[in-house]
Amino acid sequence: MVGGGGREHALCWALRKENPEADIYCAPGNPGTADLAANLPIAADDIDRIADAADMHGIDLTVVGPEMPLARGLGDRLRAEGRAVFGPSAAAAQIEASKAFSKDVMVAAGIPTAASRTFQELAPALAYVDRHPEPLVVKASGLAAGKGAVVCLTRAEAAAAVRAMLDDRVFGDAGAIVVIEAFLEGEEISILAVTDGTDVELLPVSQDHKRLLEGDSGPNTGGMGAYSPVAVATPALLDRARREVLYPALEELRRRRAPFAGVLYAGLMVDRQGTPWVVEFNCRLGDPETQVVLPLVAGGLTAAFWKVARGEGVAPIARRIGEASVTTVLASRGYPDRPEQGAAITMPAFPPPGVTFFHAGTSRGADGVLRVSGGRVLTVTAVAPSFAEAQRLSREASEAVEFEGKIFRRDIGWREAARQGAGAEVQAGAPLAS
Repeated sequence: MVGGGGREHALCWALRKENPEADIYCAPGNPGTADLAANLPIAADDIDRIADAADMHGIDLTVVGPEMPLARGLGDRLRAEGRAVFGPSAAAAQIEASKAFSKDVMVAAGIPTAASRTFQELAPALAYVDRHPEPLVVKASGLAAGKGAVVCLTRAEAAAAVRAMLDDRVFGDAGAIVVIEAFLEGEEISILAVTDGTDVELLPVSQDHKRLLEGDSGPNTGGMGAYSPVAVATPALLDRARREVLYPALEELRRRRAPFAGVLYAGLMVDRQGTPWVVEFNCRLGDPETQVVLPLVAGGLTAAFWKVARGEGVAPIARRIGEASVTTVLASRGYPDRPEQGAAITMPAFPPPGVTFFHAGTSRGADGVLRVSGGRVLTVTAVAPSFAEAQRLSREASEAVEFEGKIFRRDIGWREAARQGAGAEVQAGAPLAS
């Protein structure tokens, strides 16, 4: 398992459940994965050392969690050495690593997405902003750790975002190219499709909460929580997403000689007419979507990964029927811009029934104390027979964790709660935006 965040802890947790006797290694891992696997002190994007470790430990299957090592060619390197890898090639990973490339794929394939233009020079970008209807969205084309999309209510805000990316290089090389696109309004859902490049097997659909604060306010983040299932993700909508989004994208990538094998993540905005518009594609499992979705998987995850990695097609994945999952992210003070680190963390000795704590930005020093080491610190997932119960359990377990400066949202799943008539504690927020 390559990676060290909450997504990778959830993957180790799910794979360990299906493979109790397997030797599992995680590079670099975290204090949570240490209970399930042998952590290796290797950075996720240190391709040479990961390749050496795969050889040293006789690894049968490598699962790559983060986007950066995929974009840098880890999958290509390991496959060239004859190893089975679950994760796309560097060429296919450009579907996330370059928003300009992704937009080009969508336009060529006729996939519904917001109208956009791509710029490398400041003056023409500002001129385009000056005549663009409000609101609008400015995105860094490259990988910016989930922070490169800025929703701008006014042209002035958009111009400032463009200057920050192209002139001030706030995202470094990731912002050397910017994509300016129309604002999409509706309800956002996350679709995770396990694919061999031709066929797809969908994991349970989830809805992420990108804004830092309750009521969908505050800055965009990498995600403050998620829930699954989502009522708007009807069988008819998912069938349409396959036909109009997933299959055309995979076909276009094959046409470009960049076939995609792994998890294709489609972030969709569903408008009032029920049309699914693509906000973004990712080349891997989401975070925190992985933490909310995998506890709803009843079996078959290992087999699905294994078959795709060996080029043998796509295997079915079983789901837990009649249950809901809610994940709440606990973040550190100052997140997402300047997260504070070092605070000691106190957790319940035993998780409540149905609750799992997935570690993200945590570390344990020589003194044995668990401490904050990142912006998103823990993800608290609860599974229950009803959404309302899962929401309550996740919220209460989040309150039970203590560290100085803890930030979390108590309204994860507010849209679903409102749909189910349980809105007494729910804050109505602005529409989720791209």
